[in-house]
Amino acid sequence: MLLRTLYFEGPTSRHELSGLTGLSAASVSNVTGDLITDNVIVEAGLVESDGGRPRVLLRVNPEFGYAIGVDVGETHVRVELFDLDMNERAKAEYPLRPARHDVDLIVRHILSGIDAVLADSGVDPARVLGVGIGVPGIVENGPEALIHAQTFGWDAVPLGALVRAGTSLPLYIDNGAKTMGQAELWFGAGRGTRHTIVALIGSGVGASIVNDGITYRGANSSAGEWGHTKITMGGRACRCGGHGCLEAYIGAESILERAGLSTAEISDEQTVLADLVRSGGPVIDETADYLGAGLANLINLFNPERIVIGGWAGLLLGQHHLTRIRRSAAGNSLAQPYETASIVLGRLGPDAVALGAATLVVEDFLMAKAVPPGQRSAAV
Repeated sequence: MLLRTLYFEGPTSRHELSGLTGLSAASVSNVTGDLITDNVIVEAGLVESDGGRPRVLLRVNPEFGYAIGVDVGETHVRVELFDLDMNERAKAEYPLRPARHDVDLIVRHILSGIDAVLADSGVDPARVLGVGIGVPGIVENGPEALIHAQTFGWDAVPLGALVRAGTSLPLYIDNGAKTMGQAELWFGAGRGTRHTIVALIGSGVGASIVNDGITYRGANSSAGEWGHTKITMGGRACRCGGHGCLEAYIGAESILERAGLSTAEISDEQTVLADLVRSGGPVIDETADYLGAGLANLINLFNPERIVIGGWAGLLLGQHHLTRIRRSAAGNSLAQPYETASIVLGRLGPDAVALGAATLVVEDFLMAKAVPPGQRSAAV
């Protein structure tokens, strides 16, 4: 409890910790003393007290350990190394062709990226608390971390087992929308909320649904496949094999196709879409309207206090057309839940999935009472 409070509140005195946690002054003193001895927390200066001696501030030691976050996206594999303050220490990125998501290739990129960020940063692998990986599709918990991602052509791919064969670091694997959602909840536009939906819009479309501060996963962790809810009957073909899915109207590839552009001939999807979004026109207007209607469905179903639009394509659309998106959401929502929901842009940029994947590692570190690196078991 003390460690988690220190992590999220920042530099805090023992006196303040007692008030924040409800623990006695003696308990706070004993526990913080142990954590200082183990170098998990460190002193961070002094603060004046009311008429007494200055109080010592404490904080989590950002160099006690490190976390690696991996974003397996449609167009790239991005690997980043963070300290416990979530400052980026090193980064490696490997492009992918949107039509090629060979499992062995992606595993090689992940392992190469881990080696690269460790070499670039000079961090001892023994100080790494683990590797978090955000992936598209449904993640089936278990030793193999089976991935079901229809848009990648993956059916029960044992990504956990494949990556573990090349590294001894603990692994934590989750859906990319959920990792991005946790990053925005901890550090970004969702901070301070308890009922939040974070929408990831890139080539694919997904969402992280946070209910009363807890990510809603459903019976087998497939909750949040918002991109495959139906926006029209018998509509456009979707990459999942269905028709009329929201992703088939607001996903990056579908936007380009609806604008008459061949995605097979585009080498830089993000640059082309950025130019298209800035120029506007009927296809972009229609996309903003569909996105607003999709958000309205979330508002009517879940009654969130905030919806955060993220993902590289979502941020592009929101930066230029947020007013139209909000107007469409208002027109398709029930009045009362819409009035209590704010629609905002994510604050963490395109690296949010990798950052969120690293928070999987940090979350386990905080819950595991700071067991030293090398003595902790993998999550998958």
